[in-house]
Amino acid sequence: MTTYHSFDPALGHGLPHDPIKGIVAPRPIGWISSLDKAGTANLAPYSYFNMFSHKPPILIFGSEGRKDTVRNIEQTGEFVFNLATRDLAEAVNQTSAPQPPHVDEFELARLAKVPSDKVAPPRVAGVAAAMECRLVQVQQLTDMDGVPVDTHLVIGQVVQVHINHSCLVDGLFDITRARTIARCGYRGDYVESGETFEMLRPGR
Repeated sequence: MTTYHSFDPALGHGLPHDPIKGIVAPRPIGWISSLDKAGTANLAPYSYFNMFSHKPPILIFGSEGRKDTVRNIEQTGEFVFNLATRDLAEAVNQTSAPQPPHVDEFELARLAKVPSDKVAPPRVAGVAAAMECRLVQVQQLTDMDGVPVDTHLVIGQVVQVHINHSCLVDGLFDITRARTIARCGYRGDYVESGETFEMLRPGR
C-alpha cells in the first residue's frame, strides 16, 4: 500500500524544507531584461515563468514583490525574455542578486547587450534564443479570501523571436543543443536539458 506525507500548507509541511517548489519542477527560467524610464537596463531571472498561449504567443512570469523588473515593465510596457542555458548559468545566478535600481546587471555580470528589433530593452548577446515582448497586463495576486498577496503576474505578448542558428536541427529548436537549464526545488538546484523522447497525442 502506498503511503503519503500529507499536509495543509497553511499549517506547515513538517519537513526540513518546503517541498512544493520541489514537486512543481523543473521550472523554466524567465531571464527578463527591461529598461527604466532613464534607460538603465535591468536583467533578472524568474522561475515562476512559462508560456500560456500559442496564438498569440503569451509569456507570463511571477514576481514575489514589486521588483525593479515589474516597475520597469509597468513604466515602459516592454521586456525581453532571454533563454537561460548552461553556458550562461553563472551569469543567470549573478543577476539574481538584489541590487539598487541604478545598477545595470548586464555590466555586473559582464554580459554584452544586443539591440532588439521591436522593443527598447536589449537582449543578452550570445543567448540561444530570445523573445521580445510587449506588456499585456500586470496583475497582483490575491489569496482565496480575496486578500492581496505581494506577488505580481506580468503578462506579455511576443512580438519578435530570435533563435541562434547553432540550436536549429532540421529546422527544429533543439533544447539539448542549447543546453537549456531550469530551476528545481531547493536552494541551489538546477537541471540541464538532456535526453528527450517523443510521445504523440492519440489520433495524431
